[in-house]
Amino acid sequence: MDRKLLHKVKIDSAGTHNFHPDKPPDERSQAHALKRGYDLSHLRARPVVDSDFEQFDLLLTMDWDNRALLEERCPAQHLHKIRGLAEFLQISQAPVIPDPYYGGDQGFEHVLDLIEEASEGLMKFVLQKAQA
Repeated sequence: MDRKLLHKVKIDSAGTHNFHPDKPPDERSQAHALKRGYDLSHLRARPVVDSDFEQFDLLLTMDWDNRALLEERCPAQHLHKIRGLAEFLQISQAPVIPDPYYGGDQGFEHVLDLIEEASEGLMKFVLQKAQA
């Protein structure tokens, strides 16, 4: 797959709740991600802000609750931008990406598997949009 578009793609992370402002990801998330070569240590929590709806072409959610919260806040003209990350899964059949917080190590590994798979599908989607 052509990865030349990566320098044109802006990615950010934000939450529908502001429970842990400016805090890094859960230590378990960081540890499991690092085993796969993803360094999350520089990330810090921030809430979704109104300008995100205008600025970004896609706003991806992990589960139904967060999607509903985002849709409640979203101006009508930007609702089409809200999608579930699980929509981009190519093989797995999961309606959402589950929260591994209360599970064990296998939960974090499963979530990473789903995110990696969905990211591949998302990249295909972005490339198709760019070529259209």
